[in-house]
Amino acid sequence: ETMRTGIGLLPRPSPSMLPFEVAERKGLGHPDTICDALAENLSTALSRFYLERFGAILHHNVDKALLCGGAARPAFGGGEVTEPIEIYLAGRATRAFRGVQVPVDEIAVEESRAWLRRNLSHLDAQRHVRLIPRIRPTSCDLADLYVRAQEGGIPRANDTSVGTGYAPLDALERAVLAAERALTSADARAAQPEIGEDVKVRGVRVRDSLSITLACALVGAHVAGMADYAAKKARIARRAQDAACAAGGLACALDINTADGDSPRSIYLTVTGLSAEAGDDGQVGRGNRANGLITPCRPMSLEAAAGKNPVTHAGKLYNIAAGRIARALCEEVPGIEEACCHLVSRIGHPITEPQIADLKVRFAGDASGEAAALLALEPAIMKVLHSQLAALPGLWRERVTGVSPLW
Repeated sequence: ETMRTGIGLLPRPSPSMLPFEVAERKGLGHPDTICDALAENLSTALSRFYLERFGAILHHNVDKALLCGGAARPAFGGGEVTEPIEIYLAGRATRAFRGVQVPVDEIAVEESRAWLRRNLSHLDAQRHVRLIPRIRPTSCDLADLYVRAQEGGIPRANDTSVGTGYAPLDALERAVLAAERALTSADARAAQPEIGEDVKVRGVRVRDSLSITLACALVGAHVAGMADYAAKKARIARRAQDAACAAGGLACALDINTADGDSPRSIYLTVTGLSAEAGDDGQVGRGNRANGLITPCRPMSLEAAAGKNPVTHAGKLYNIAAGRIARALCEEVPGIEEACCHLVSRIGHPITEPQIADLKVRFAGDASGEAAALLALEPAIMKVLHSQLAALPGLWRERVTGVSPLW
């Protein structure tokens, strides 16, 4: 069956043109983001091991993780974790190949601890976390399909999935991303060590003004008392607000830790900079989409891209490709100012040939000429689509570097 392609005009106004809009980002140390990051980190580590030992990435899908929060007693000047965070890493992986055993559990634990050490500066990845791998051998039918899927040259999808992407990010979305990154960057944490990595940014646009609600864990070891907490909280708010205003280009109000009370027991003070230390839990797929945002005003797929194998799993590949197709349409096709892409896979079919590729665009300027512009530019739009799809069989090379996050 050949790919069915739809090319049309976006039927609704852009979210940025509506009176109200909302967007969110769960930051680097949010429990859901930690789960996504560890799942993708494990997929990357397994892919590297398989490549080094066997010359090819073998079947795996380690896209299930659950974080069970611990218990802690935060305090000004210190505090302690009294019960460790538990993280369950689950999924399927090739545990033996050609008589060679693959140390899947050891890889899962070691690579997860390494990620935690690299990214969560106040967490003791050995003492504060208990890692529990529950990765079973891949099923025989999927392993066989995976091998057959690569024998013909073009890998075949090992799941029926939907990928969704859009471009460009609008003012609110840019502001939300910038606010979180301004707090979780290495520079910010070095300059203000009281900033915990558990940051959550919720942005609302009302016409031409932005309002951001920021939750940011503060680290008790770097806070002397209530007055110091208030001063440092205000400094964190200014850093995030400045970044949001610069990225969004609109007036931006920001409120931080709005549930705080007036006693040490009622403020967002932590030992590790994480809400996960004291009861907040997390799970893969509950947080950011592949573009790093949660955008209820945009089309979104519920597919969790993190942890899926990077060779044949359309749940990963198509969410990456859909975003890239939308961006390429805006950058490469004259006049297109906004684009949205949906890709639908069918298990067993080549990843370069989705069952459906649905493209919707909006042109700059007078809407009355959009239909004629669309007809004239259809060949250019199709060229972008086919170019991006043709690149999918090589996407695994990029994924094994681990440089571009999917959360």
